[in-house]
Amino acid sequence: MCRLSDVGPGLAFFAPDITEVSTIKRVAEFVDHGMRPLVLGFRRDRCNRDFEPAWPYRLLGRTRDGRHWHRVWALALAVPKLLRARAALRRTPVYYARNIDLLLLAFLARFLFNRGAVVAYEVLDIQPAFLGRGCTAVLLRWIERRCLGRVLVLVLSSPGFLRNYYRGQLGYTGRWVLLENKLHRSALVYLPAGADRRTAVKDKDAAGRWVVGYFGLIRGEATMRLVRSIATRVPHKVSFRFSGVFTTVEERLFRAMFTGLPNVVYDGEYAHPQDLGDIYGAVDLAWAIDLEDSQCNSRWLLPNRFYEAGICGVPCLAVAGFELGVALDRLGVGWSFAEPLEDALVRFFESLERSEYEACRRRLAALPRSRFVAGDEIAALCAILNDAAGTPSTRIAALAVEGGRLDRLPEG
Repeated sequence: MCRLSDVGPGLAFFAPDITEVSTIKRVAEFVDHGMRPLVLGFRRDRCNRDFEPAWPYRLLGRTRDGRHWHRVWALALAVPKLLRARAALRRTPVYYARNIDLLLLAFLARFLFNRGAVVAYEVLDIQPAFLGRGCTAVLLRWIERRCLGRVLVLVLSSPGFLRNYYRGQLGYTGRWVLLENKLHRSALVYLPAGADRRTAVKDKDAAGRWVVGYFGLIRGEATMRLVRSIATRVPHKVSFRFSGVFTTVEERLFRAMFTGLPNVVYDGEYAHPQDLGDIYGAVDLAWAIDLEDSQCNSRWLLPNRFYEAGICGVPCLAVAGFELGVALDRLGVGWSFAEPLEDALVRFFESLERSEYEACRRRLAALPRSRFVAGDEIAALCAILNDAAGTPSTRIAALAVEGGRLDRLPEG
């Protein structure tokens, strides 16, 4: 990590979890492009528990997944800690907030300390609480719509969020930037030569079964039930390897669901990105089927697994019609499945030929590395932030995205 200047941060990053991979990656990208970030954020005890940032940060408190009222209370308790950071915030021209709760905190800090600061808003997920016709959802959308009218730029990880929610439901017409969940280039040093995307995959299972990896945040009881059904119906054709952190599925429930199924294994947590080459090198296929919020977030997002698996040469499995499923079908680098999912997946594992699989891997290997590893996308965002803060950029803000450019919505 680059050493940061002592003269004061150029960007205040309000983050929900300073230990989260996406936070660490975004900070690294800001540093790469000459920004001087100060991170103000919370910790969640779920992964990277021992991580100690090399960059300046102020801990605002601790939160837990799914505990929304606890997060409201945590925000209130964070206000006094903001006061202790007021000297830095007063000289910071850019406030960058991820998620609506941190955006509200950023606006509060702006009101208290630096009304000339510009505010950017990043969203990696659309929570179900914001959708529907209930009073809570209506209130949350009203708050978010009011905030959007005051931000410099909206940063999204998937064009599906813009199409279906920000333009489709909130009527947002302002500036936006697409920053997909691609890997930071520093992750490449942890991918051994054996993870070369052009290397043919040998059988990874002694019984000759297809090995499917589910890596990352383990969530969604419906997803777990689907895996259990498939593992039960075709134990001679498929095995599953899980690695990661339990979130909306308790470990106790997970282990109870898969008791007696030797073709389902949980390998524990892993280090990101250090272990990516090892975990993906041990599987044939990557599970990217997320049914937790199947009518909204899970349908619209482009998950981390696509980029991690892609750079390691492992094709993904997704749901047909979901944002990822559409992308896989268009590129021919994975498989998507329509309802009923269980029957479709069982037929797939019973009939998949090695030649078909290897052809898919060759198409995946032919994609440029930039499809999975972040490049100049962040430069466009930094140019916008620098220009708005009165620091003219030396680069042209030309963000090439699939199907369009900066401020244009990709088709599809």
